[in-house]
Order: sequence, then C-alpha cells, then structure tokens
Amino acid sequence: MGKEFRGTVREAPDFDPSADAETLYNAMKGIGSDKEAILDLVTNRSNAQRQEIVKAYKSSYGKDLIDDLKYELTGKFERLIVSLMRPSPYHDAKEIHDALKGAGTDEKCLIEILASRNNQQILDLVEAYKDAYGSDLEEDIIGDTSGHFKKMLIVLLQGTREEPGVVYPELVDEDAQALFEAGEAQWGTEESIFIMLLGNRSVSHLQMVFDKYQEIAEKPIEDSIKSELSGDFERLMLAIVQCIRSVPMYFAKRLYKSMKGLGTQDNTLIRIMISRSEIDMLDIRECFRMRYEKSLYNMIKEDTSGDYKRTLLALCGGDDDLAGEFFPEAAQLAYKMWEISAMTKVQLRPTIRPAEDYDPADDAQNLRKAMKGFGTDEDTIINIVANRSNEQRQEIRQAFKSLLGRDLMKDLKSELSKNLERLIIGLMLTPADFDAKMMRKAMEGAGTDEHALIEILVTRTNEEIHAMNSAYKHAYKKSLEEALQSDTSGRFCQILTALVQGAREEGPADFDRALVDAQDLADACNEDSDEMQMKFMSILCTRSFPHLRRVFQEFVRCSNKDIEQIIKKEMSGDVKQAMYAIVRSVKNQPNYLADRLYKAMKGVGTDDRALIRIMVSRSEKDLFNIRKEFKETHDCSLHEFIEVETMVGDTSGDYRKTLLMLCGGED
Repeated sequence: MGKEFRGTVREAPDFDPSADAETLYNAMKGIGSDKEAILDLVTNRSNAQRQEIVKAYKSSYGKDLIDDLKYELTGKFERLIVSLMRPSPYHDAKEIHDALKGAGTDEKCLIEILASRNNQQILDLVEAYKDAYGSDLEEDIIGDTSGHFKKMLIVLLQGTREEPGVVYPELVDEDAQALFEAGEAQWGTEESIFIMLLGNRSVSHLQMVFDKYQEIAEKPIEDSIKSELSGDFERLMLAIVQCIRSVPMYFAKRLYKSMKGLGTQDNTLIRIMISRSEIDMLDIRECFRMRYEKSLYNMIKEDTSGDYKRTLLALCGGDDDLAGEFFPEAAQLAYKMWEISAMTKVQLRPTIRPAEDYDPADDAQNLRKAMKGFGTDEDTIINIVANRSNEQRQEIRQAFKSLLGRDLMKDLKSELSKNLERLIIGLMLTPADFDAKMMRKAMEGAGTDEHALIEILVTRTNEEIHAMNSAYKHAYKKSLEEALQSDTSGRFCQILTALVQGAREEGPADFDRALVDAQDLADACNEDSDEMQMKFMSILCTRSFPHLRRVFQEFVRCSNKDIEQIIKKEMSGDVKQAMYAIVRSVKNQPNYLADRLYKAMKGVGTDDRALIRIMVSRSEKDLFNIRKEFKETHDCSLHEFIEVETMVGDTSGDYRKTLLMLCGGED
C-alpha cells in the first residue's frame, strides 16, 4: 500500500495543457493582467502539470511563459508565481544559487534545503544546478563557506545517507556513546564524529541513537549541540537533528520564524510553501497548530496581503479547526516531545553572578556620590546595581544606612524616574519583597493583571511562594490569599488560592500514578465543563512538575489529544489562561517565560511592568536559558529585541542599557 498523500496541491483531473496555456495567455493579454485567473490556475495544478503548460504555451504562442509572467506581474506575487512554474529541482537550485551569489551568503537557506531533502532530491538538485548555471554546486559551496560548516554541507551534498529503515541495532549504543564522548564528555568537541554520524546514518537509525543519547547524557542531543557547537555549524547540525526527528515540525518552526519577529522573511515563506505543497503540507499544518496553538492559515492571513496572500493561502490548502484529534504522526510526535521534556535534566543558568573584588562600603559611597549635588550620575548607579547579585545589593543597602545614615531606596526613588526607577528599585528589593510588590501591583487600581498573577504563581517554587507570602503580609498587613480572594472570583480564584499555598508536591514522577492521573484527565474531558475544570485543577495545581510531564505524555496515549489543545478548546477566560500557563511551564519553563517577554514587547506599546518583572526575577536563575529559547523561537535574539522594542519610550537610553546588562549578552 502506498503512503497516504499529505500534500495540499494535487494533480487537476481532466487536465488540458493547451486550454490552460490559452487561459494564461488571455489573462495577460491587453492592458493589465487578470491576476485572480493566473493564481487560481497555477495553484490548482501539480508541478508536473505546470511543466506541460510551459511547453504548450511555447508551442501555441512561440513565447516563454515564465518571461511573460515576469513581465506582467510584480513584487512578491511575481516571485511566488514564477517559482511555482519551475521544476522542483530547478527551484531548489535557483534558491541555492541566489543564496551563494553576491556579497554575503544566505546560510539559513543553504541549511534549510540541504538538511531537509532526501537523497534523490539532492541528486536532482545537483544536476539541475549544473544544467542551469554551468557550474559545479560542490565547488561553489567550497568557494563560499568554510570550516566544519563547509565539511557538513559537502557530506550532505553527496546524497548518500543510508535509506530509511536501515538500522544497525548493534551500533545504536555505540554511536550514541561516540557522540557523547565527542561532545559532552570532553573539553572541546570532536566535530568529525558528529559530521560522520549525522551525515550518513539513516533517519530510522539516528532516531534510535538520539533516544539512547538522551539516556546517557540526561538531555536531548539538541541541548548538547547548542552548548558544544556555535555559529552556522551549530545551526546546520540542529536543523539536521530536527529533520531526523520530524521534517514537518522542522518546517513548521521555519514558517513560524519567517512570519514572527522583526518583519516577514518572504523568501523563506515562499520557498517552503512551494517546496512542501505536494509533499507534506498537511503534516506541517498539523505540527504548526500543535506547536503554536494557531493555524498556519491564520498566521499567513494576518501577516501578508493581496494576491500574494491569496496564493499562499491556496497552497496552504485550508484552515485547521483549533482542536482536532491527532493524526498518527502528530500523536507520536506529541508523545515524543513530552517524553524528551520528561527525561531532560535542565541546567539553569543565570546572567547575573556575584561580583568579585566587591566592597559594599565602597559601593555605598559611590552610589551616594552619584546622587549628591546637581544632576544624577545614572551610569555609576546602573553599573553598580546591574553588576551585583541580590545578596550583594542587600549588603550595599545595609552599608548605606550604617555609613551614611540614609535610606538608599528613598534616595534612588528621588533621583531616578519612570521605568529606570522601577527597574533599579526592583533590583534592590529582596526577591520575596519584589514578588510581593508585583502581586500587589497586579491587583491595584481598576483592572486586575491576571497574566501577572498567573505567571508569578506558576513559576515560583514552594519556598519562593512561602517567602513571598510572608513579605506580602509584612508589607501590606493582610495575607496574600485574602487579597487574591477579594480581587478575583469563581474557579480562577480557586486556582490562585491553590497555587498560593505553595504546597505543590516535589520529587520525581510516580509512573503508576501518572497513568491513573492521565486516565482521570482523559475521562474528565467527557464530563461537563465544571467537573472537568475541578479534575484538571486537582491534578495540575498539586502534582510535581516532573510527575506532570509524565501525566501529559500518557494523556496523549489515553486520549489521542494534546493537553494544550484541550485546555484551549474546552476552557475559557482566566481559567484557560491559568491552566495553559501551568502546562507551558511544566513543558519548558524558560520557553514559557521567553514567550511572555516576547508578548510584553511586541505590538503597540511595551508592557514594561512585565518586562521588568521577568528580567529582574530571572536574571539570577535562568535568564540565560530564557534567552536561548527566545532566539530559538523567534529567530531574533532577546538582546536585539530589547534594543529595537524599547527604543520608542526610552529617550535617555538608561532603561534600555540596564535591561541589556541584565540580558547579559547577544546570542
């Protein structure tokens, strides 16, 4: 039995190339062209049929169809239609040729094409390149790239990866061990081992190697690649690993990044929509929806316009209902993602560490000097505060009082203003006082900032929640629980009350109990919404994160659904937000916080309170991890994003400068 067709563009039945050629000719005749007719016809024919239309056009009119289309159409729409008319290998060849020519190389394009194509596609591409440009692709790549990046591209260009299904069971352990010893287990990395194994073994074999690797290293191979390799070589190896795990998921991520972040990368968007429309666009759509909780169709709709948009939507082939059941590959993928999440031991890395050669008395004197007299020396204040750990800042506060008899916090408040003041004061408070203050701010005034309440309570440990509770009581003379109960209501209030107890279980997963919990959640999906919410709350608010990872993994098996989709479809309002935040945080907390930072800066105006809250509270915990996730998801570094997005409101640049120091570097 053949593999089920997973593309969105099929061969047109009753196809007549001469009639199509005439339709296109008429659409371009006279003044102006009928773009609607062109895009309708081109997106409803397979690539093989389009080649026949090109031939028929030449026979009937003695003209080159591609030249005529280029003449009649303009901009991105022209690029898209003309690219659709090329045979697939020639389309790939042109993309690679464009990526290599001129000043600077588009490495991302080289990576995407060479990491994702199978042997036959690569051999066809090499031949098409030779035919179209009269030069040897391997030589051109050698002339344009260098180092390990170049070596790996050359390996991929051979098109000699072992065929899918070829597995050497006796070598799985050995290969995993070899990769571990070439990277994690030694100083420096033995890149040649990575190149040889990842460039030649079959997809099925490498999937087993990656599972074994995870057992040995207690982290997925992606994490090791990120910490061991760098630059284009790192990006290429990550792309290869992602394609070995799931080509559709790799393309879903590439499509998301092409539309997310600063401006749309139209070349990437066009290339992927064309090259996958007859292969696996349905799978890509499913992976996109699973990972980003929105359909690819809607994202294209929001991000593009005009005939260009209409053509892309035709290639996309339809909008996906938000919460459908998984098709088999997606269910396996979701199960696998939770399994990797459950097995990974994440090493949390801060961006701010204690300063060496530090003298609190000295710092106190310098801060006083910076604030004395006319005008304030913001640079000195920022340099001291952003380069000390919180513990050191508390010692400086104490020294300031002992030596100068003054309250440092009051002095800072009177000298600084706006966001810079909020940020510096936030850094000077103890973590518990800062959290308490942030909770208070989220409940103050007319509206409640539910997102802030959820984010704080979901991402703090039991210990941090207890410390925050006593700081709140001390500062505001009432318990945080009472404050939440007077400010929120219903089921949402119950969830927050459960979380503010700081009584979440700790410790590893209990496998047998995880199966029971998963089945309970699956059964609850068939209950009325009130029963369902109660059951979800009783498990999501009390079990340890490692245990919940196992529960969510088994939930896929019990229900053939994804826990995130269920929450989005079956719940609403603040309850949905809270449950969803717990799941995201359990899955990958740095990723959840990276997303919160993105949302705080994206769109009209910056949510500075959220930006300050996360940058301050995570700088000594896991801001480095958050930075990595930000870059991975948005294809733009957190550093770059802060620079661009805080430019508008921050006239002096001091606020931005402090945030960038906390960020701790460019990725």
